[in-house]
Amino acid sequence: MSANHLPRNRDVWRIAAPLILSNITVPLLGMVDTGVTGHLDNAAYLGAVAIGSTIFGIIYTGVNFLRMGTTGIAAQRFGANDYDGLRTSLGQAIIVALAIAAAFILLQRPIGHLAMQLLGADAEIKAYALEYFSIRIWSAPGTLVTYALLGWFIGLQNARAPLVIVLTINVTNIALDLLFVVVFGMKVDGVALASVIAEYTGVAVGIGFAIRSLRQYPGHWPVAKLIKLREYAAFLAINGNLFVRTMALVFTLSFVTAQGARMGGLILAANAVLMNLQFLSAFALDGIAHAAEALVGKAIGEGRREALQRAVQLTLRWSLIFAAGLSLCYLIGGPILIRVLTDLPDVQQTTLRYLPWMIASPLISVWSFLYDGVFVGATRAREMRDIMLTSALLVFLPAWYLLQWLGNDGLWLAFMLFMASRGIGMHIVYRTRIAIPRV
Repeated sequence: MSANHLPRNRDVWRIAAPLILSNITVPLLGMVDTGVTGHLDNAAYLGAVAIGSTIFGIIYTGVNFLRMGTTGIAAQRFGANDYDGLRTSLGQAIIVALAIAAAFILLQRPIGHLAMQLLGADAEIKAYALEYFSIRIWSAPGTLVTYALLGWFIGLQNARAPLVIVLTINVTNIALDLLFVVVFGMKVDGVALASVIAEYTGVAVGIGFAIRSLRQYPGHWPVAKLIKLREYAAFLAINGNLFVRTMALVFTLSFVTAQGARMGGLILAANAVLMNLQFLSAFALDGIAHAAEALVGKAIGEGRREALQRAVQLTLRWSLIFAAGLSLCYLIGGPILIRVLTDLPDVQQTTLRYLPWMIASPLISVWSFLYDGVFVGATRAREMRDIMLTSALLVFLPAWYLLQWLGNDGLWLAFMLFMASRGIGMHIVYRTRIAIPRV
């Protein structure tokens, strides 16, 4: 995109289309994990993978600030033609990723046992979930470095590299799922091992793309900014706020899973299927939000307010269209998706009972997903933190307390109010603090 042009529809889709394609493979992988265990002879395997996946969802979503923070910083450096700064943003992100991954591996036993206590499940499910956890935790270095690489590429408006990386990870994972579980007869251990191998395959591909990309942007590696702790102040300030914001989201998602587990194994399994549909919506809509991150960040790096506002208008319009399409797909094809994910009749019937929440979810959630992208590109991490905390603690928890007499319907209604509150809060902040003042 020329510096003289405002963002256009083609600019949005040049970034969004590959990222949507790559993003939707992530929940599809979760569906395969659910599907291969949902067709085994014991529902405890499905519950164990649901619990284990939730633990890693908490862990890896908790450090997703690496991806978000790197995107905003890299996009602004890219807009300002600061190619040394591009190298700094990538190097710092990778170093922090490896440090966090090492901590996870060293603390794996207390993390695993604490997670089991907090999430709650019967003894059989816990045993299988711990087996899954003890294997998959070794994917942490690969997963976290991949987050840093993905964020950096999105900041450079390079959607092709994330597409290839994510497809490599998920196609490898799906193939190994089927090989280990269906062919070799493994159980949850096969699902976990497939994830570990796939993550390291993906990070190898990502490093190759990074080396190639840096050749296009001549510059130097500022070694002092990578080895001196004080040089990480700006990076850690942004990512610290993003971490708190993300943990509030993780708390809410894990609370939904934990409350479902306390309602019984059937509700836990049904909610695991429903959450796969929620994640499918989130990852699909995040493709457009990632385009907003790149375009907004570049506009701010260039100092062009009109380009910023145009980027938000275009990405919001396409997000709403896409959300309506997802709702229609769930309305028409939701029962088919449920039957694909599990052939357990009781789980199918229970999931169908709560499917209307997933039909409504894309249109409720779309606002928060899109504005997350806008705020990441603008590096407005503090505002993201405050809105998420408010939505989790002052909207979601009180709503669940008042609505819990409705059972699982009350749980999903509280979650929808949480998503709506995030979108409304970010819209207000965008209109009053980001769109109007000079960039």
